[in-house]
Amino acid sequence: MSAPAGHDVTLRLGQEAAVQGKDLTVRYVRVVSDSRCRPNMTCIWQGEATLAFLLKEPGRGEGTTAELHSGPRTGPQETTFAASRVELVSVSVDGGEATVRIS
Repeated sequence: MSAPAGHDVTLRLGQEAAVQGKDLTVRYVRVVSDSRCRPNMTCIWQGEATLAFLLKEPGRGEGTTAELHSGPRTGPQETTFAASRVELVSVSVDGGEATVRIS
């Protein structure tokens, strides 16, 4: 899949996007943890999800895995790699899809 820089892109678990105009690919690797309140449940704290993304510069080795968080309480919602910013925008209820913004 190809994604324009500066726009939101939704990735399914295991899916990769090549960022147009940048030497960067982003793959949604796995759900590390998910403490979010489930639908139709009453919770004291909304919770957060932590997702792992593989960031690579094609042709330049292994890349790096970044863990991004759905909220600011437990860790970063964004990271910088290969002169690009990757931000976790949202996570589906079941964690099967994640929306990121790459700029």
